[in-house]
Amino acid sequence: MSEAVSQFAATHDAVRAIRATEPERVAKLLAARRRRPFVPADGRLMIVAADHPARGALSASGRADAMASRPELLDRLVAALARPGVDGVLATADILEDLLLLGALEDKVVVSSLNRGGLAGATFEMDDRMTGYDVRGTVESGFDAAKMLTRIDYDDPATVATLQACAEAVTELNRAQTVAMVEPFISRRVEGKVVNDLSTDAVVRSIHIAQGLGAGSAYTWMKLPVVDEMERVMDATTLPTLLLGGDPTTAPDETYASWRHALALPGVRGLIVGRTLLYPADDDVAGAVDTAVAMVRPEVAP
Repeated sequence: MSEAVSQFAATHDAVRAIRATEPERVAKLLAARRRRPFVPADGRLMIVAADHPARGALSASGRADAMASRPELLDRLVAALARPGVDGVLATADILEDLLLLGALEDKVVVSSLNRGGLAGATFEMDDRMTGYDVRGTVESGFDAAKMLTRIDYDDPATVATLQACAEAVTELNRAQTVAMVEPFISRRVEGKVVNDLSTDAVVRSIHIAQGLGAGSAYTWMKLPVVDEMERVMDATTLPTLLLGGDPTTAPDETYASWRHALALPGVRGLIVGRTLLYPADDDVAGAVDTAVAMVRPEVAP
């Protein structure tokens, strides 16, 4: 690796300067990035999620603007990715390329975020178009997987456009032998706001719809919420599954207990969690991440 390619930014101001005067460095660093297998030897994955801002969702832990500061978010992500047992990150291009310039993506699994067009609170929220990465951009960047949110509202005709877009992405990703990570929900509007149905029956139904998308499923994974009766949820699929964290309203101990139980079920390969770890109630990012890692792979001690 040449000296120019190996040169990472040491500060946020350096990132800004590279973006303004040397944007070609992004492509050079992507080409030279040290990669690793998507699934490690232990078969488990611990991934940090940070694609919420691109959908206009900036709240976390009761703070409406928690994710508004990009330097603060980057600092939290860099801290999380540096913890032992953390495999990688899910995000949009702006965040992933900032992390790339900071040197935080070396030897990490990278998951691109595809459909961010269903802006939180918008009248068109269910028309969740592919406004983030596409399959070509994911593959050319050397990333390991692409995630798509797949919300299904039986009362909103925009749902079928989202389903079609996700099906096409799943097909392309399977043909490119790149993981398609599908995050399904049955959703509906309550007083004008889109709400995900987290009942066991609804989650099971969403799985059956989502796992049938596309012209291939060899590289399809599920990204699922932790709900009641997780045994029934995981009985609905043979696809590898990562559990999402969301922005929980319960006490941390209660949340962690539900994760621990679900992680022991067949088919569950790990966690893909964002705001819960990046913006914990006590603001201890390292502590929150270490707690999650210990559930995914107990043998890793910080």
